[in-house]
Amino acid sequence: MGKVYDHIGGRLRDFVRAQPVFFVATAPTGADGHINLSPKGTTGSLAILDEHRVAFLDYTGSGAETIAHLRQNGRIVLMFCAFTGPPTVVRLHGRGEPIFPADPRFAALTWAFAPPEPGLRSIIAVDVNRISDSCGYSVPFMDYVGERDLLSRYNGRKTEAEITEYQVRRNATSLDGLPAVPVSATTQPGRHGAGTG
Repeated sequence: MGKVYDHIGGRLRDFVRAQPVFFVATAPTGADGHINLSPKGTTGSLAILDEHRVAFLDYTGSGAETIAHLRQNGRIVLMFCAFTGPPTVVRLHGRGEPIFPADPRFAALTWAFAPPEPGLRSIIAVDVNRISDSCGYSVPFMDYVGERDLLSRYNGRKTEAEITEYQVRRNATSLDGLPAVPVSATTQPGRHGAGTG
């Protein structure tokens, strides 16, 4: 049977930190629009900031649905599945916010992470308001083989100007035309060396 927790701590915190991949879901407001579900990985890209707050690194990629949805309504859920050991699924529901490099809070949050890869676009901070687990009995066993470095190498080959141009062209709006990465967030000096997303 599933259980609801009042904070992220102890066994639950250890479980979340141990998972090499997690999933993030968001949706636009209203009956229409595309729901988004994204896999997230890369060792060191998730941080538990305190018992009710988590954050993850958001790298430059083909879409910016999570950012767009959070800017519109803030709703988000993170899901962690055990692919080894006892079957467990943990969900963290909450309100999220993309924090861009120009924001003074951005630098203050970087302490919580391993050094980021090239192309870091934002840090997604989540205030968690519901913490629950469930059995995960139907989740298969799978072996973790290692990290992929394709995104890091792809962004690492680009100059600051090329990453900025890509974000302006591909990340400015969501599939539904919602505002995503602000143009002002793509022109901050030193962002390329800070990491990739």
